[in-house]
Amino acid sequence: MKEFNLAIIGLGNIGLEVYKNIKKNASDIKKKTGFKLNISQICAKDIKKNRGVKFSKNIFEKNIFKIINNPEIDIIVELIGGSEGVAKKVVFESIKKNKHVVTANKSLISKHGDALSILAEKHGVNLLFEAAVGGGIPIIRSIKQGLIANRLSHIYGILNGTTNFILTEMEKRNESFQTILKDAQKLGYAESNPTADVDGFDAADKISILSSIGFGSKIINKGFLVEGIRNIELEDIKFAKSLGYKIKLLAIAEKIGNKVKQRVHPCLIPNDIDVANIDDVINAVVVDGQPIGRTIYEGPGAGKGPTSSAVISDITSIMLGNDEFSFGLAPSAKKKMGLINFDNHISRYYIRFLTKDVSGVLSKITLALAKNKISIANLLQTPSKSGAANIMLITHVSKELNIKKVLRNLSINKKLFKKIVMIRVRDLKKL
Repeated sequence: MKEFNLAIIGLGNIGLEVYKNIKKNASDIKKKTGFKLNISQICAKDIKKNRGVKFSKNIFEKNIFKIINNPEIDIIVELIGGSEGVAKKVVFESIKKNKHVVTANKSLISKHGDALSILAEKHGVNLLFEAAVGGGIPIIRSIKQGLIANRLSHIYGILNGTTNFILTEMEKRNESFQTILKDAQKLGYAESNPTADVDGFDAADKISILSSIGFGSKIINKGFLVEGIRNIELEDIKFAKSLGYKIKLLAIAEKIGNKVKQRVHPCLIPNDIDVANIDDVINAVVVDGQPIGRTIYEGPGAGKGPTSSAVISDITSIMLGNDEFSFGLAPSAKKKMGLINFDNHISRYYIRFLTKDVSGVLSKITLALAKNKISIANLLQTPSKSGAANIMLITHVSKELNIKKVLRNLSINKKLFKKIVMIRVRDLKKL
């Protein structure tokens, strides 16, 4: 019987869960693949830490490069994280040593995926990263294999469980962003430094990977719009709800001709759209293609259980020889596609002005909108504390550039406009 020898580099929550589940399910893996899987070596910062697990004698190796250079190791699982430093060295050097690599490292793949896939093809090994996007949702394999007969045009969804949890709990509990963020950190849903999640960078890495796989393009990992949820307050959620909308952070990629329209930002979504009802830490991805039409994928997007499941799925895929190319096609076949100028984006827009409660403010807003050919569909004015007021409105269909001009011109007057929040509306016809 053919045996595969595995090394795990990084033994945090995910690495430990991968180890435990492989050990627990060893006989099932052998039955389903026909091969035996051995965990031969592990590299961790602290080998003496009590992890509540009994490890085989001499399984730990402090020197990463001794593992990489070990000719008996077939598969390296990198679970360190980060796009540079040790993680980058581990993946590049492992492939050069003809090792298959499995990683959950979205930032590494988003930044270096093209170069790594070329290297993997050159050395005849697999580079797989199902766990980098969607956690327990097999979205990468679904696009690469399940939808192989389709020409994809549109991929969007909720790709960050932390922000989805925060927005869900703000609405449920009627509490502020900061309060819910602290709870998310206590529950382990958000890091002590939540920047990657709440500012949209995590979702940006993921949509960069999905659009590359879906559209056959080289990875577009910069130059596109990335906005997070820090500015969203209860007033925004309540106003959206009163009009039949929910606020979600969406990652969106569309192939239009030979270009890609890619972005990450909060959206107002009608309640009757599927993704509007995806709550808590759940992720959802919607894919449009021909001839299949629309397919929707939903499941837990993070956590040690879903992530370890995706990692082990990649390991067994290597054992079975199911994957050839990292991004679903030969690296030489991937096309370089440009980004569509988002200033030309057409949408409806939600805007909230926190203003000084004085006469003439509303007329200044309507005048600025009229100058830029923007009309109002809905408007609500509510008093706030300390002599301030909230003016909330939704526009008719307008151009992104014109909206930006209005916001730029009005925001100059800091005394009058204390805060301006703008959120794009995703209507039914746009979904």
